Amino acid sequence: MDLAAKWATDAGSKGVGSTEGDFHRFVAARSAALFRGAFVLTGSRDAAEDLVQETLERACRKWRVISAKDAPDAYVRRIMVNLANDRWRRFRRTAQHPVDGDPAAPGDEYGRIDSRDQLVRALQQLPMRMRTVVVLRYFHDLSDAEIAADLKISQSTVRSQLTRGIGQLRSQFPALSAPSPQRLTEGTR
Repeated sequence: MDLAAKWATDAGSKGVGSTEGDFHRFVAARSAALFRGAFVLTGSRDAAEDLVQETLERACRKWRVISAKDAPDAYVRRIMVNLANDRWRRFRRTAQHPVDGDPAAPGDEYGRIDSRDQLVRALQQLPMRMRTVVVLRYFHDLSDAEIAADLKISQSTVRSQLTRGIGQLRSQFPALSAPSPQRLTEGTR
């Protein structure tokens, strides 16, 4: 009998396997979404992988407590945001990346990748809380109330950080945020 099978047998008899299984199911279901959020928060694939790994490591250590909560997903997201904030404070970069707002042509896959890269760079220039609010809203589709609960801030702070963050992103991509010619003529007579 191999070690994994022995552990599974022992865990099943002690009632521990269900908690371990719950954690494995959680990781299988949510790790891709956690990675996407971590990638936008960190701006680097390697840093995002490290952040997700550290997040899941901490969640695993406290999984009995986390799984008993009403929203374990929110709890794990909060761990990830706190770790990202800690990393950002420690490794704050002083180099600014220029961002040009040339939109990609329809069907231009390389242009879309460049635009996505520019967006991630622009997000990296936002202050951490502002970036976190934008990521939680647009990459995790959370409401103001959910973001406020996750970050332990008021809903009005969420709205103001979101407005300021989107405003700063739009100022870096003026061609994308300009009104279309059709909208300009709709309101005139």
